[in-house]
Amino acid sequence: MGTLKIAVVGFGLVGKKHAGIVQSNKDLNLCGIVENNEQLLSKINLNCKNFKSIGELLKTEEVDGAIIATPTPLHVAHAKNFVENKIPVLIEKPISNSSKESLSLLDLANKNSTKILVGHHRRHNNIIKSAKKAIDKGAIGKIRSASTLCWFYKPDNYFNNSPWRKKIGAGPISINLIHDIDLLRYFCGEVKNVQAMTTPSIRGYENEDLASVILQFDTGVIATMSVSDSIVSPWSWEMNSKENSDFPHVQQNCYLIGGSEGSLSIPDLKVWSHDHAPDWINSFSTKILNYDLNDPLVDQIKHFSDVIRNKTEPLVSGEEGLKSLQVIEAIEKSKKDKKNVTIKYL
Repeated sequence: MGTLKIAVVGFGLVGKKHAGIVQSNKDLNLCGIVENNEQLLSKINLNCKNFKSIGELLKTEEVDGAIIATPTPLHVAHAKNFVENKIPVLIEKPISNSSKESLSLLDLANKNSTKILVGHHRRHNNIIKSAKKAIDKGAIGKIRSASTLCWFYKPDNYFNNSPWRKKIGAGPISINLIHDIDLLRYFCGEVKNVQAMTTPSIRGYENEDLASVILQFDTGVIATMSVSDSIVSPWSWEMNSKENSDFPHVQQNCYLIGGSEGSLSIPDLKVWSHDHAPDWINSFSTKILNYDLNDPLVDQIKHFSDVIRNKTEPLVSGEEGLKSLQVIEAIEKSKKDKKNVTIKYL
C-alpha cells in the first residue's frame, strides 16, 4: 500500500484533532470529513473534501480507513457503513451505547474480516507503556489494589454546545471513567464484580455527575474509582499527564497501583518500596521510571495505519472496547439495583 486514504466522520472536539493529525502525517491522505452540522462545517479549514453523509463520501472517494468521532449513539450505525465495505475503522470510545449494539458490529466485522479499533488512546501514552512494562516485570510484586481519581469541573457551555451530553448515558461514567476502567483492565485483569453509587446531576441534567465504584478482578485485585465532572480539582489524567495541551498541567497523581513488594503512582511513575524488605517500620526508597513524552493520539493513528497495512494487530480491538463497555453497563445496573453485579462477558 502507498499513501492511505483516511476519512474522519464527525468534526467535534475529538474529530477535529484526528483530522489535523491525519493531514499532518505524510503517509496518510485526509480524503474527506463527514459532517452535517452547519456550524461545525463552517469551522473546517483543512485542505480536504467535506461531505454531509457517509454515503456521499463512499460514492466519490476510495477510503482505506475511517475514524468515527460522532456522538456515541451514532457509532455503530456509522461504523457499519464502512465495515460493510470491508474498510477498517477506529471508533472513539465508548464503542457504542450498548453491548448488544457492539456485538452486532463485531459480528459484521468478523464476517467481513475487517479490523475494528477503539479509541482508548491512553494505552498509546508512553507513561502507560512504561507503567505496564514495570508491572509485568514484577516491579511492585503482585498487584493487590488500585485507586483512581477523575475529578474536574466541566463548564456549562460544554453541555449547552452539545445537548446530547446532558442525556442518560453521556455522563462522566461513560465519557470519562471508561478511560480509567480500560487502563485498570490493562493493568489488573478482567473485572468480575462491580458495586457502584452515583449522585444525580446538580445542574438538573438526565445523567449523573458523581460516582464511586468498587471493582473486583479475576486476579484478586480490588480497586476503587471516583469520577465527577462537577468538582474543582487538580486530580485527573487530563490535568496530570501533559497529554492534552488544552488543559493546565498540575504535578499531581490520579492513579495508585498497590503491590505486595511496592506501589506505583501515575503519572509521575514513582515506584515506592521499603528498604531491605517489605515491613511497615522500614524506611522507603523511590525509583522513577523512564519514559519519552509522546502524543498518544498521533501514535494511535500511526498504529491504525499499521493495522490497515497488516503490520500489526489492534492494541485496543473492538472486543476490548466491548469488555470495557460491559463494565460500564454493570456499573449502571449496580447503581440502579443498588447491589453487587457480576459480569458475564459476551
